[in-house]
Amino acid sequence: MNSAMAAVAVSESWPELELAERERRRELLLTGPGLEERVRAAGGRLPPRLFTLPLLHYLEVSGCGSLREPGPGLAQGLPQLHSLVLRRNALGPGLSPELGPLLALRVLDLSGNALEALPPGQGLGPAEPPGLPQLQSLNLSGNRLRELPADLALCAPRLQSLNLTGNCLDSFPATLFRPGSLPLLSELAAADNCLRELSPDIAHLASLKTLDLSNNQLSEIPAELADCPKLKEINFRGNKLKDKRLEKMVSGCQTRSILEYLRVGGRGCGRCKGRADGAEKEESRKKKRERKQKRESGEGEDDEVGDTGRLLLRVLHVSENPAPLMVRVSPEVRDVRPYIVGAIVRGMDLQPGNALKRFLTAQTKLHEDLCEKRTAATVATHDLRTVKGPLLYGARPPQDLKIVPLGRKEAKAKELVRQLQLEAEEQRKQKKRQSVSGLHRYLHLLDGKENYPCLVDADGDVISFPPITNSEKTKIKKTTSDLFLEVTSATSLQICKDIMDALILKMAEMNKYTLENKEEGSLSDTETEAISGQLSDSKTNPNAGKDGHSPLVVEQVRVVDLEGSLKVVYPSKADLATVPPHVTVIR
Repeated sequence: MNSAMAAVAVSESWPELELAERERRRELLLTGPGLEERVRAAGGRLPPRLFTLPLLHYLEVSGCGSLREPGPGLAQGLPQLHSLVLRRNALGPGLSPELGPLLALRVLDLSGNALEALPPGQGLGPAEPPGLPQLQSLNLSGNRLRELPADLALCAPRLQSLNLTGNCLDSFPATLFRPGSLPLLSELAAADNCLRELSPDIAHLASLKTLDLSNNQLSEIPAELADCPKLKEINFRGNKLKDKRLEKMVSGCQTRSILEYLRVGGRGCGRCKGRADGAEKEESRKKKRERKQKRESGEGEDDEVGDTGRLLLRVLHVSENPAPLMVRVSPEVRDVRPYIVGAIVRGMDLQPGNALKRFLTAQTKLHEDLCEKRTAATVATHDLRTVKGPLLYGARPPQDLKIVPLGRKEAKAKELVRQLQLEAEEQRKQKKRQSVSGLHRYLHLLDGKENYPCLVDADGDVISFPPITNSEKTKIKKTTSDLFLEVTSATSLQICKDIMDALILKMAEMNKYTLENKEEGSLSDTETEAISGQLSDSKTNPNAGKDGHSPLVVEQVRVVDLEGSLKVVYPSKADLATVPPHVTVIR
């Protein structure tokens, strides 16, 4: 009788857990004013009943001042957890017991707590074997950490983003910068700490793109920082540097100038070399301006592109565009698929031979490789002529989201997903195996989602339903020359930008190939559209006036919130920074 009464009490105090179990949910959010009292009654821990929901992929418990530790059983009870968000609670001074091993975890947010140290047994997880082998994003900002665990790189070897802003760190562990220790780390933020030095070994972070060490106590910046091959953005403002010229530069100069200053030694003989390099750069800029003037006047364009075999990518700034396309983001998408980057590319030649087939195949390969089968990000390409802006990126319940999918009739998202599930099951029966092909491979990415992400045009039509499909309305044809590109992700904004870089550079390579190889054979519209799962469209508009020697133009697209505040613009100066030899980016 007592146990039955206890079970009833648990059901009444934690109705969210009852509902999640009954509906086999993949996501669970615990927050609100009543949470603090319930956690306090559970001893400052999460209720053990929570750890009997093994289907959970996403768990968030936030804003609870009485939550001091997660409690035992989390790692064993939630083996499929992909995202764990425990922000703005009272976790600390350590984590007892330690969180890991969580073998599927990709995102861990422990920001805004009271953590002071993460020693073995009271930290993130074991080092050998790695406790967090798939972790990509770790947010420890807004805590009281005095030091980082020495085995962090061993515990989370695939880490891409590390946020340590607003702690009490005075140094990084040497193991963090050992050669090959964090080969994928691209974002490191440790502003508002007490850092006194930065090791020259930071040059071993081969994938580092963004570094923010503002408002610390650094007196020097190691010259080796300039050896980071992919570094695009740095922030050292608020540090009292010995080199006053460098201190002035970090407050007002671009990253490229600062790294060049470090590369040539800063002061002394290096300054002479810096002046020489500066003269060479000025001469190079002068020649570039002259070439640009020739191109704009029509002189020498054929010689430059045809003779050298180079392909030009011209970036058109928002201010240069009389009618720039803009994407507004609504707040409800934050908990579904929050990151989006857009761009416009003009001048693609998809008509000759198998050009369109190569483009669609390249997009599929990008989804398989860099996008990690669409789990990291999803690419969508649209015929710009059919895109009416401004666009709205938001989320809707499956029963309210209507789309005309590629090659299908209009359907609600709920009906489309159900139909795809039935098709997938039929595939398994026919092939007598568990694997499926086509869109059916991505259905699991929607598991547990109460709302589905979508991109809506000015007419109110859904033109994209990531990560599943685009709309028939904006499909790419052989006559398409101007495209709107979008990349969405549930993981990080940087992943969106990296994949957009890769997509645009691939398009440049394909245009170069089309320019240099005159193909006589050509796919029919039916054959081409069959590759991307589209229905046949017999209407063909000739692409008159297409000039294969014209540069691809990449127009900036701004992403803003509903109040108009800028969230991201692509391409920025930091994007498309690393290009192959045959591609020249004109900004």
